[in-house]
Amino acid sequence: MQKVDVAIVGSGYTGLNAALVTARAGRSTLVLDANDVGWGCSTRNGGQISTSIKPDFEKLSARYGPERAGGIRQEGINALNWIDDFFRTERINCGFVRCGRYHAAHTPKHYEGLVRLAEKQNKTEGADAYAVPRDEQHRELGSDAYFGGVVYPHHASLDPARYHRGLLEKAIEAGVHVTGNCRVDTVEKNPNGFLLQTSKGVVQTRDVVIATGGYSGPLCKWLQRRIIPIGSYIIATDPLPASLLDELLPTNRIVNDTCKVVYYYRTSPDRTRILFGGRVSAKETDPSVSGPKLHADMCRIFPQLASYGFSNSWTGTVGYTFDELPHIGVHDGMHYAMGYCGTGVSLASYLGMRVGQKILGKAAGKTALDGLPFPTRPLYRGNPWFLPAAVTWYRWIDKIQYRQASRMK
Repeated sequence: MQKVDVAIVGSGYTGLNAALVTARAGRSTLVLDANDVGWGCSTRNGGQISTSIKPDFEKLSARYGPERAGGIRQEGINALNWIDDFFRTERINCGFVRCGRYHAAHTPKHYEGLVRLAEKQNKTEGADAYAVPRDEQHRELGSDAYFGGVVYPHHASLDPARYHRGLLEKAIEAGVHVTGNCRVDTVEKNPNGFLLQTSKGVVQTRDVVIATGGYSGPLCKWLQRRIIPIGSYIIATDPLPASLLDELLPTNRIVNDTCKVVYYYRTSPDRTRILFGGRVSAKETDPSVSGPKLHADMCRIFPQLASYGFSNSWTGTVGYTFDELPHIGVHDGMHYAMGYCGTGVSLASYLGMRVGQKILGKAAGKTALDGLPFPTRPLYRGNPWFLPAAVTWYRWIDKIQYRQASRMK
């Protein structure tokens, strides 16, 4: 039986950042993963970083009051600024750049909404966002599929797998033991903390962190009932001429749109391809099926790409929540952070770090997300049976809105 101070389930950004903090403080730390280390979304995501908190200030104010709402929104800004500083301090070379984000409107009404929201965020959050009307859109995007958009200049991009590799190296250097292909079957409380039964043996630990995100299963059924696993799909185009990339994405920003079933895309870190992601079907599907569908959607936005194919198609599972907020806390003595709702690069890293601080008993570990109710729904046990109907409905709404708006062009 192995004995450690801290056992962390999940080897993604959350788990490794928590491990880095505890190991550097002298706590013996073990990270376990049911698959290869970094197998999940930490190495498969789109590499886009925003300020991450989905509900706006008004929605959060209605739930929690303006003071708490401001604190929650600020955590997204804190996460982005923290990860920027983290890369410089740790000298992790992962192509991190504050390239900015273009939020594209798929209807004129959505453009007006984006502009109003940006004005509010400029006043309350220092977003420095600015509107790009449709007749000026080509300076940001070589497409006529949208009706303008808003630029958020502080948002960023990186190479997700290079980040994970650099983070893993830092954790191992700090003394973290990382074991892949080691499934944790049960966690039981005992007088000395917790006993973990794994596929490779038994672990006794004082503290446990559940950092499994969208891959959360029955290990902690309480968390499983609160996380909605949603597949997201990405393709990488064949290598493209530099002149074409300069036409399509001249500013090298990350891009997403206002569709309910959102598309997100960017150039590859070496600026030779376009990485294009989104949800392509009501039910989960195979990348061999999703790839051609994503390609068709991409060519609707960029007809210039119709004669170019794609070389890679993959998928990962996002951990969504019913309130669209990330959550951090302790349940039944076990620490957790998850539910990043598709914006997890900075949030997972930042909240993983905060979990590590909480384990150490540091006041700095406190966040505005602490103590938030973590909702579930009746009859939900971790299988999102409602998702196909919801995706079908939202895709239909997006299509109708876009068709109506296109008649106005």
